[in-house]
Amino acid sequence: MRIISWNVNGIRAVVKKGYWDWFNLVTPDIMCMQETKAQPDQLDESLIKPLGYKAYYHSAEKKGYSGVTTWCKTEPLSVETAILDETFNREGRIVLTEHPKFFLYNVYFPNGQKDDVRLDYKLRFYAALIEHMREKDKVKPVIVTGDFNTAHTEIDLARPKPNSKTSGFLPEERVWVDRYLDTGFVDTFRIEHPDAKGYYSWWSYRANARVNNVGWRIDYFLVSEKIADQVEASRIHPNVMGSDHCPISIVLK
Repeated sequence: MRIISWNVNGIRAVVKKGYWDWFNLVTPDIMCMQETKAQPDQLDESLIKPLGYKAYYHSAEKKGYSGVTTWCKTEPLSVETAILDETFNREGRIVLTEHPKFFLYNVYFPNGQKDDVRLDYKLRFYAALIEHMREKDKVKPVIVTGDFNTAHTEIDLARPKPNSKTSGFLPEERVWVDRYLDTGFVDTFRIEHPDAKGYYSWWSYRANARVNNVGWRIDYFLVSEKIADQVEASRIHPNVMGSDHCPISIVLK
């Protein structure tokens, strides 16, 4: 089973940049997208009912903002979206699908760069989600993927020191990634590539950052420790264009 995750930075925008050519080549079993920036009634039929897939959307109340969607070749056992409190649910940040052997959280974590209020919102989101995941993990293993909006360690961004006081690499954000890992989840990419440097999933549009690979690894696949041995491969795909993020993927045995 191959699962791909991608912050597309606008699903309608990425379609205009060759999304279907790429997607029809890779045809994952499950496709998770974040920052769709669209309500379902703003999308054409090909995105609402993609050929060969069941599509599930969670859109923000505010148009053109946030939003996630999960596409599955095999219909999930169940689908949930409004799983946290209303403060978080209205921003359209989670699709939770249940599959025979695992739960899959497709998540667009908040960005804390705007101000202290949004930073606090981001940290509270981390706390609320981890509690939900812990409960589900008691039932069956959990996979969580998406844009975490936080680089975990210094090797996860090109310029750690200049960004030490920037949201996305603040100590109080990074400690939440620690907590997720300490709670029984593993970072699949780091299990396979523990010391690999220069692997990023997001680049600023400024100053030729992507060309120069001045990026951040802020998109992840975390899985329950109990199924970590089922992850055959964990990859980042920097050559796939169309967004300021690139796709990431795992293959399960």
